[in-house]
Amino acid sequence: MRNPMRLHRLLVPAFVLLAACSGPTTRSEAQPPPLAQPTRAAPSDALNMKASFAPVVRRAAPAVVNISAKRVVRQQVDPFWQMFGMGVPPSRVEGSLGSGVIVRADGIIVTNNHVVEGGREITVALSDRREFPARVLLVDPRGDLAVLKIDVGSERLPVMPIDDSDDAQVGDLVLAIGDPFGVGQTVTNGIISALNRTADPQGGTPMTYIQTDAAINPGNSGGALVDMDGDLIGVNSFIVSRSGASAGVGFAIPAAMVRRVVEAAAGGGNVLVRSWLGARTQPVTPEIARSLGLDKPQGALVADIWPGGPADRAGLKSGDIILSVNGRPVDDPAAVSFAVGAARPGEVLGLGVRRGGGLVKASLRAEPPPARPARDDWQVEGRNPFQGATVVNVSPAVADEIGVDPFAARGVLVLNISRGFAMNAGLRPGDVVRRVNGREIATVSDLRSALSAPAATWQVTILRGDREITANFRT
Repeated sequence: MRNPMRLHRLLVPAFVLLAACSGPTTRSEAQPPPLAQPTRAAPSDALNMKASFAPVVRRAAPAVVNISAKRVVRQQVDPFWQMFGMGVPPSRVEGSLGSGVIVRADGIIVTNNHVVEGGREITVALSDRREFPARVLLVDPRGDLAVLKIDVGSERLPVMPIDDSDDAQVGDLVLAIGDPFGVGQTVTNGIISALNRTADPQGGTPMTYIQTDAAINPGNSGGALVDMDGDLIGVNSFIVSRSGASAGVGFAIPAAMVRRVVEAAAGGGNVLVRSWLGARTQPVTPEIARSLGLDKPQGALVADIWPGGPADRAGLKSGDIILSVNGRPVDDPAAVSFAVGAARPGEVLGLGVRRGGGLVKASLRAEPPPARPARDDWQVEGRNPFQGATVVNVSPAVADEIGVDPFAARGVLVLNISRGFAMNAGLRPGDVVRRVNGREIATVSDLRSALSAPAATWQVTILRGDREITANFRT
C-alpha cells in the first residue's frame, strides 16, 4: 500500500500517512461509575481481555485478506543519455500491498481505493494462503473505497457482517485486523476515541470518520475495524502522525458508507451516487454561535437552498441550523453531508433544526442529485480562447461527481485542458465561464453560439474560486 510522507490538509493539524496508529488507553480510576449501558463493560484484567478478544478474532479474521496490486509508473527520461542507450527505462512496474475484507460469500471484497488505484494486476490472498486474481467492480476515490470480485466458483467464503446500526460509542473496544506485506494477519486492540471526526486526507471534500487508537500497521489500509460482536464497523484508511511513527490517531471509513458502496457494486454500478442535501451549508463559528445565542458552535448553518431539492421539499430555510440527523448530533457541514450521502435513495431522514430561538423537526427524503441541465461535454475547437478545453454543463450531479459547489459553479465548467489556445491563455480546470463578448453563458449551447461568430478580439469573464476575472484575448 502507499505510505506517502507528504503533508495533507486535515482539520486535525498533522501529517497523514496511509496506515498506522498506536495502542489502547486505560480507563482512569477517577472516571465516575457506572457505565451508561450495562451491556458494555471494560475487561477487568488481562485474562478477561484474552477471553474477550479470542472469540472475536476467530470469527472475524478468516474474512480479512491481503491485496497486492501492480501498476506501471512513468519515469522522466534524460534524452541525452537515451541517445546512447543509457539512462532509466521510460516506465517501471511498482507494487502496492494492502488489506481487504470479504463482505459477500461469492467473493466480493471491500478495500481502500488507494490500495488498488491504477493497478493492472490485482491479486487477493485469502487467510488460508490461496491466491486469486481480482477485478475491480467499483471505485469511489472521494470516499477512498473500492470493491473487488474474485471468482471462487460455487464455494462460499467466510464473510464479515457489516454493522451500520450506528450505535457505536466513544470508548467502545475495537480490533483492527489486517494482512500487511503478505506475511500474515495482524490484530491490534484499542477503543473508539471519536465519532464523526471530520478530516480531509486527500485535499478534496472533507469526510467524516471513526477515530481509533487501535494500532493500524503499515499495509493495513483497507483492513477491518471490528466491534466486539466480530462485525465490520469501519474500513481502516489512514493515520495522523507528525513523525511517521504510530501516534494513536487512526481513521476508519464508517460502515454506513461501506455498505452503500458494496450495494452499488453488487447492483451492477461502477460508481457510487450519493444522496444530496440540496442546500449549501457553512460551519457554525463561535462568533455565529454567540450572535444566535447558542451554547456552543455546533451544526451546519443553511446558507442557500436549491429550488425543488430535498432540503426545499423538507421545508428547510436559509438561516436554519441543522443540529442532528436521525437523532445523532452533527458537528459541522461535513457530518451532515456524510449522513445524507450514506442514506439510500428513498430513505427518510429526521433532521433536528434550530430556527430562530426554537427547535423544529424536518423529514428529508434522500435522493441523488439531479442531472439538470443535461451534461453535454464538448471539446472546443476553432479559433477562440477556449480551443483545446473540454467544457460541461454544471448540474448538481456533475458537481457531486467532480467535487465542486453547484451553487457557485452554475453555468459552464472547464473540465480539462489538453492543448491549444486555452492552455496558453491561462484557463484552468475548475474555471466557470460566465460571459463571452458580453453574452451571458448558462449552458454549453450558449457557449457554442457565442463562439460560432468569428472575432478578432474576445472578452471572457470566468469565475475562479470566489473571484470573478475578466480578460481580453486576440486569436
